[in-house]
Amino acid sequence: MSSSNHKRIVAIIPARGGSKRIPGKNIIDFMGKPLIAWTIEAARDSGLFEKIVVSTDSEEIATVARQWGAEVPGLRDSKADDYSPVSEATIRTLQLMEEQGIYFDEVIQLFAVCPLRNAQDIINAYQYFVKSKSNFLISCFKYTWMNPWWAVTLDQEGHPSWIFEDAKKRSQDLPELFSPTGAIWVANVEALYNENTFYGNGHVFWEMNWKRAVDIDNYEDLELAKMLGSAEQKDDGI
Repeated sequence: MSSSNHKRIVAIIPARGGSKRIPGKNIIDFMGKPLIAWTIEAARDSGLFEKIVVSTDSEEIATVARQWGAEVPGLRDSKADDYSPVSEATIRTLQLMEEQGIYFDEVIQLFAVCPLRNAQDIINAYQYFVKSKSNFLISCFKYTWMNPWWAVTLDQEGHPSWIFEDAKKRSQDLPELFSPTGAIWVANVEALYNENTFYGNGHVFWEMNWKRAVDIDNYEDLELAKMLGSAEQKDDGI
Protein backbone atom coordinates (compact mmCIF):
# COMPACT_ATOMS: atom_id res chain seq x y z
CA MET A 1 0.00 0.00 0.00
CA SER A 2 1.25 3.47 -0.81
CA SER A 3 0.03 6.58 0.99
CA SER A 4 -2.82 8.32 -0.77
CA ASN A 5 -1.48 11.82 -0.09
CA HIS A 6 2.10 11.09 -1.28
CA LYS A 7 3.67 11.99 2.04
CA ARG A 8 7.06 10.66 2.98
CA ILE A 9 6.44 8.43 6.00
CA VAL A 10 8.92 6.81 8.36
CA ALA A 11 8.29 4.15 11.00
CA ILE A 12 10.30 4.66 14.17
CA ILE A 13 10.44 1.82 16.69
CA PRO A 14 11.79 2.95 20.09
CA ALA A 15 13.58 0.10 21.85
CA ARG A 16 15.56 0.96 24.95
CA GLY A 17 18.06 -1.61 26.17
CA GLY A 18 17.83 -1.06 29.91
CA SER A 19 14.49 -2.69 30.77
CA LYS A 20 14.37 -3.53 34.48
CA ARG A 21 11.13 -5.53 34.81
CA ILE A 22 11.98 -7.91 31.96
CA PRO A 23 15.73 -7.81 31.23
CA GLY A 24 16.40 -7.68 27.49
CA LYS A 25 12.66 -7.31 26.91
CA ASN A 26 12.74 -5.89 23.39
CA ILE A 27 14.63 -8.87 21.95
CA ILE A 28 13.42 -11.75 24.13
CA ASP A 29 11.86 -14.70 22.34
CA PHE A 30 8.18 -14.16 21.66
CA MET A 31 6.49 -17.07 19.92
CA GLY A 32 9.63 -18.01 17.99
CA LYS A 33 10.96 -14.53 17.08
CA PRO A 34 12.64 -11.67 18.91
CA LEU A 35 9.91 -9.44 20.31
CA ILE A 36 10.96 -6.48 18.17
CA ALA A 37 10.75 -8.59 14.99
CA TRP A 38 6.95 -8.66 15.17
CA THR A 39 6.78 -4.88 14.97
CA ILE A 40 9.37 -4.65 12.20
CA GLU A 41 7.44 -7.19 10.12
CA ALA A 42 4.09 -5.45 10.72
CA ALA A 43 5.60 -2.15 9.58
CA ARG A 44 7.10 -3.77 6.49
CA ASP A 45 3.89 -5.59 5.56
CA SER A 46 1.84 -2.38 5.81
CA GLY A 47 3.64 -0.99 2.76
CA LEU A 48 3.41 2.54 4.14
CA PHE A 49 7.00 3.37 4.87
CA GLU A 50 10.03 4.60 3.00
CA LYS A 51 12.14 3.55 5.97
CA ILE A 52 11.66 1.41 9.07
CA VAL A 53 14.01 2.69 11.75
CA VAL A 54 14.80 1.36 15.20
CA SER A 55 15.81 3.94 17.80
CA THR A 56 17.91 2.27 20.49
CA ASP A 57 20.77 2.80 22.91
CA SER A 58 21.76 -0.88 22.68
CA GLU A 59 24.16 -2.37 20.15
CA GLU A 60 22.62 -5.79 20.81
CA ILE A 61 19.14 -4.53 19.91
CA ALA A 62 20.56 -2.70 16.89
CA THR A 63 22.11 -5.94 15.62
CA VAL A 64 18.84 -7.87 15.96
CA ALA A 65 16.87 -5.01 14.35
CA ARG A 66 19.16 -5.01 11.31
CA GLN A 67 18.90 -8.78 11.02
CA TRP A 68 15.13 -8.41 10.71
CA GLY A 69 15.29 -5.67 8.10
CA ALA A 70 15.18 -2.40 10.03
CA GLU A 71 17.68 0.45 9.85
CA VAL A 72 19.53 1.91 12.84
CA PRO A 73 20.98 5.32 11.90
CA GLY A 74 22.94 5.58 15.15
CA LEU A 75 22.67 4.69 18.82
CA ARG A 76 20.56 6.90 21.03
CA ASP A 77 22.08 9.19 23.63
CA SER A 78 20.82 10.31 27.04
CA LYS A 79 17.23 10.36 25.77
CA ALA A 80 17.19 6.60 26.35
CA ASP A 81 16.78 6.73 30.13
CA ASP A 82 13.77 5.80 32.28
CA TYR A 83 12.56 9.35 32.71
CA SER A 84 12.70 11.00 29.29
CA PRO A 85 9.47 10.78 27.26
CA VAL A 86 9.67 8.37 24.34
CA SER A 87 8.64 11.26 22.07
CA GLU A 88 12.02 12.87 22.74
CA ALA A 89 13.87 9.80 21.49
CA THR A 90 11.71 9.70 18.35
CA ILE A 91 12.34 13.41 17.72
CA ARG A 92 16.08 12.92 18.18
CA THR A 93 16.02 10.05 15.67
CA LEU A 94 14.22 12.25 13.13
CA GLN A 95 16.81 14.98 13.70
CA LEU A 96 19.64 12.49 13.31
CA MET A 97 18.29 11.43 9.92
CA GLU A 98 17.90 15.07 8.88
CA GLU A 99 21.56 15.60 9.72
CA GLN A 100 22.17 12.85 7.16
CA GLY A 101 19.98 14.67 4.60
CA ILE A 102 16.93 12.40 5.05
CA TYR A 103 13.61 14.18 5.64
CA PHE A 104 10.08 12.93 6.29
CA ASP A 105 6.64 14.53 6.38
CA GLU A 106 5.02 12.11 8.82
CA VAL A 107 6.20 9.66 11.43
CA ILE A 108 4.48 6.60 12.85
CA GLN A 109 5.92 5.50 16.19
CA LEU A 110 5.47 1.80 16.93
CA PHE A 111 6.38 0.40 20.33
CA ALA A 112 8.31 -2.86 20.11
CA VAL A 113 6.43 -4.06 23.20
CA CYS A 114 3.13 -4.25 21.28
CA PRO A 115 3.83 -7.36 19.17
CA LEU A 116 0.22 -8.26 18.34
CA ARG A 117 -0.56 -5.07 16.45
CA ASN A 118 -0.54 -6.03 12.77
CA ALA A 119 -0.03 -4.42 9.38
CA GLN A 120 -3.75 -3.81 8.84
CA ASP A 121 -3.98 -2.02 12.18
CA ILE A 122 -1.21 0.34 11.05
CA ILE A 123 -2.95 0.95 7.73
CA ASN A 124 -6.32 1.58 9.40
CA ALA A 125 -4.80 3.95 11.96
CA TYR A 126 -3.02 5.94 9.27
CA GLN A 127 -6.17 6.21 7.15
CA TYR A 128 -8.03 7.53 10.20
CA PHE A 129 -5.22 10.02 10.81
CA VAL A 130 -5.48 11.33 7.25
CA LYS A 131 -9.27 11.53 7.44
CA SER A 132 -9.17 13.33 10.80
CA LYS A 133 -6.95 16.11 9.41
CA SER A 134 -5.27 16.20 12.81
CA ASN A 135 -1.53 16.50 13.36
CA PHE A 136 -1.49 13.74 15.96
CA LEU A 137 -3.11 10.32 16.47
CA ILE A 138 -2.74 7.90 19.38
CA SER A 139 -4.08 4.36 19.38
CA CYS A 140 -6.39 3.30 22.19
CA PHE A 141 -8.60 0.42 23.24
CA LYS A 142 -11.95 0.21 25.00
CA TYR A 143 -12.06 -1.32 28.45
CA THR A 144 -14.13 -4.50 28.24
CA TRP A 145 -14.05 -7.03 31.06
CA MET A 146 -12.32 -4.52 33.35
CA ASN A 147 -14.31 -1.50 34.52
CA PRO A 148 -12.11 1.37 35.77
CA TRP A 149 -15.19 3.15 37.12
CA TRP A 150 -15.10 0.63 39.98
CA ALA A 151 -11.46 1.30 40.86
CA VAL A 152 -10.60 1.56 44.55
CA THR A 153 -7.53 2.07 46.70
CA LEU A 154 -6.99 -0.18 49.73
CA ASP A 155 -5.55 0.67 53.11
CA GLN A 156 -3.39 -1.77 55.09
CA GLU A 157 -6.46 -3.45 56.55
CA GLY A 158 -8.07 -3.93 53.15
CA HIS A 159 -10.70 -1.21 53.49
CA PRO A 160 -11.56 0.30 50.08
CA SER A 161 -11.77 3.95 49.12
CA TRP A 162 -13.71 4.56 45.93
CA ILE A 163 -11.99 6.83 43.43
CA PHE A 164 -15.05 7.77 41.38
CA GLU A 165 -18.48 8.74 42.64
CA ASP A 166 -19.94 7.19 39.49
CA ALA A 167 -18.94 3.78 40.85
CA LYS A 168 -22.35 3.69 42.54
CA LYS A 169 -24.11 3.65 39.17
CA ARG A 170 -25.12 0.53 37.26
CA SER A 171 -22.55 -0.55 34.70
CA GLN A 172 -24.98 0.03 31.81
CA ASP A 173 -25.40 3.64 32.94
CA LEU A 174 -21.69 4.43 32.86
CA PRO A 175 -19.97 5.94 29.80
CA GLU A 176 -17.46 3.79 27.94
CA LEU A 177 -13.83 4.35 28.88
CA PHE A 178 -10.74 4.05 26.68
CA SER A 179 -7.03 3.71 27.41
CA PRO A 180 -4.14 4.79 25.18
CA THR A 181 -1.74 2.09 24.02
CA GLY A 182 1.72 2.44 22.54
CA ALA A 183 0.83 0.32 19.51
CA ILE A 184 0.50 3.10 16.90
CA TRP A 185 1.22 6.80 17.31
CA VAL A 186 1.15 9.08 14.26
CA ALA A 187 2.32 12.67 13.84
CA ASN A 188 3.07 15.35 11.33
CA VAL A 189 6.82 15.83 11.77
CA GLU A 190 6.76 19.64 11.78
CA ALA A 191 3.97 19.67 14.37
CA LEU A 192 5.87 17.14 16.49
CA TYR A 193 8.92 19.39 16.47
CA ASN A 194 6.79 22.34 17.54
CA GLU A 195 4.99 20.58 20.39
CA ASN A 196 7.53 17.92 21.47
CA THR A 197 4.78 15.39 22.13
CA PHE A 198 2.33 13.16 20.29
CA TYR A 199 -0.29 14.52 22.68
CA GLY A 200 -0.18 17.78 20.75
CA ASN A 201 -2.97 20.25 20.14
CA GLY A 202 -6.04 18.59 18.65
CA HIS A 203 -4.72 15.03 18.93
CA VAL A 204 -7.23 12.27 18.23
CA PHE A 205 -7.57 8.75 19.56
CA TRP A 206 -8.11 5.77 17.27
CA GLU A 207 -9.70 2.65 18.73
CA MET A 208 -8.18 -0.74 17.99
CA ASN A 209 -8.99 -4.26 19.14
CA TRP A 210 -7.89 -4.63 22.77
CA LYS A 211 -6.43 -8.06 22.06
CA ARG A 212 -3.90 -6.55 19.65
CA ALA A 213 -3.29 -3.49 21.82
CA VAL A 214 -1.53 -5.37 24.62
CA ASP A 215 1.52 -3.43 25.79
CA ILE A 216 4.09 -5.71 27.47
CA ASP A 217 5.44 -4.10 30.62
CA ASN A 218 5.93 -7.09 32.93
CA TYR A 219 5.88 -10.89 32.90
CA GLU A 220 2.10 -11.02 33.42
CA ASP A 221 1.61 -8.90 30.28
CA LEU A 222 4.01 -11.19 28.44
CA GLU A 223 2.02 -14.30 29.34
CA LEU A 224 -1.24 -12.60 28.31
CA ALA A 225 0.24 -11.57 24.96
CA LYS A 226 1.45 -15.11 24.32
CA MET A 227 -1.99 -16.55 25.05
CA LEU A 228 -3.71 -14.02 22.80
CA GLY A 229 -1.14 -14.49 20.04
CA SER A 230 -1.45 -18.27 20.14
CA ALA A 231 -5.24 -18.05 20.02
CA GLU A 232 -5.11 -15.75 16.99
CA GLN A 233 -2.72 -18.07 15.17
CA LYS A 234 -5.12 -20.96 15.77
CA ASP A 235 -8.02 -18.89 14.44
CA ASP A 236 -5.95 -18.10 11.33
CA GLY A 237 -5.14 -21.80 10.88
CA ILE A 238 -1.41 -21.27 11.41
